[in-house]
Amino acid sequence: MSSNDTSGDAPRLRLAGISKSFGAVRAIRHADFLVRPGTVHALVGENGAGKSTMIKIVSGVETADTGTIAFDGTEVAIRSTTDAMALGIATVYQEPQLFAELTVAENIFLGREIRKTVLRRVDWAAQNARVVELLDLLGLPAAVATRPVGELSIAEQQQISIAKALAGDAKVLILDEPSAILTDAEIEVLFDVVRRLTASGVAVVYISHRLDELFRIADEVTVMRDGQTIGTYGMSDLSVRRIAELMVGGILSDERPHREVPDGDPVLELRGLTRAGRFHDVDVSVRAGEIVALYGLVGSGVSEIAASVYGIDRATGGELLLGGVPQAIRSPEQAQRHRIALLPANRKLEGMFGFQSIAFNISAGHLRLLSRFGTWLDRGRERTVATGMIKRLAVKTPHERQPISAMSGGNAQKVVLARQLVERPRVLVLAEPTQGVDVGAKEEIHRLITELADEGTAVLVVTSDLPEALRIADRIQVVRGGTTTVEFGPDATQVELLAAAAGSNDEEKAG
Repeated sequence: MSSNDTSGDAPRLRLAGISKSFGAVRAIRHADFLVRPGTVHALVGENGAGKSTMIKIVSGVETADTGTIAFDGTEVAIRSTTDAMALGIATVYQEPQLFAELTVAENIFLGREIRKTVLRRVDWAAQNARVVELLDLLGLPAAVATRPVGELSIAEQQQISIAKALAGDAKVLILDEPSAILTDAEIEVLFDVVRRLTASGVAVVYISHRLDELFRIADEVTVMRDGQTIGTYGMSDLSVRRIAELMVGGILSDERPHREVPDGDPVLELRGLTRAGRFHDVDVSVRAGEIVALYGLVGSGVSEIAASVYGIDRATGGELLLGGVPQAIRSPEQAQRHRIALLPANRKLEGMFGFQSIAFNISAGHLRLLSRFGTWLDRGRERTVATGMIKRLAVKTPHERQPISAMSGGNAQKVVLARQLVERPRVLVLAEPTQGVDVGAKEEIHRLITELADEGTAVLVVTSDLPEALRIADRIQVVRGGTTTVEFGPDATQVELLAAAAGSNDEEKAG
């Protein structure tokens, strides 16, 4: 049973009857949401469910078409980010938005410096004292205040982003996918920070696609679907499966589709592949029509292996064979000539032209195929290819001219994947193919990967997502300490795989 009031505490922030349209697209149809002081309230939903739009309305980036917003019991108008900040609403995004060359203290007070009354000079003593207070709240040593942000780890930079939000006396802190780029140890640090903040009375809105972690940090969760809030639930009333089913509006199956993998010689084979300082003695083979997963924890070397197969980072030892023939892949251009395609792990930095259209993003890299006389791009052919891919990959968009930056994460990932399929690859390398996408989009992408294998493509999935490896792979090769160790079949358990990935390095390497 759902409820919008699970305790007697008065809400810090309440949204009622919110709607928002962008032209003919209704991003939010009807949304109700509240968060109480001193609690963590999770907000979940598939990509495109309306989460981002609702957060933008709370943060003052967008204005609601209808509905009301109340803060500490008083109805308010949030028409700008300045209005939100004045109320004490602060947002910390997935990727730290800081200046690497400036110190921690300079970043925290950039644009809102504490100034002396005389001559309006910056009061460095007052600023540094406040920074030390904030660092102490977040469990960081005072010495960090004078260090350039660029010298800090990603987890520490995220903590500095939180400190910057709190410097404005934040009463509501919105954390948008805060754990997506963190290791397990760094996530524990993040959770400790969140607990410190709620203990001091801060209300935290926590957005995440990692549903399992909600049970460790959230007090309650609101689920969105198709632009509407489906309900608000206490965490003790739910399971990961139940949240996922509420998000997609149906029952999820645990059954793994049975696949008959054809026999034959490997299409792609790595024999002792090595890149000094990154990985060593990597042995992997993938046949036509087969899906092989390289699974390892963050920092194990799996992502570096994918980059080497595609020629981004050159191997310094070992062999890469295609169809039994050794090949020296020294650049992405060479990889493409051998019909090797790569879906990069970081779509925003490595896979997208953010302000360009879907059609542009799909055609990029295929100009010889889509041009006239190798010189002029054939717009008609580009449009035909783009619309064909949009239909095949079930991309949700009004037309192929939509900027990819305006799309949800799952649909943007499909567009980046579509580019790899324009010229049918012989070998498809997928690095973290469903990172940062919702459960519904994940299911669709997994279906597409299986279809590509069924059509004869040799698929190598490089992932740190254990359920993903088990869900789609015909064979799973564990990577630990920069090298391949044990191989498992599709009947392996999560416990077995995790133990192999996190075990000691003196285990016997699988042959």
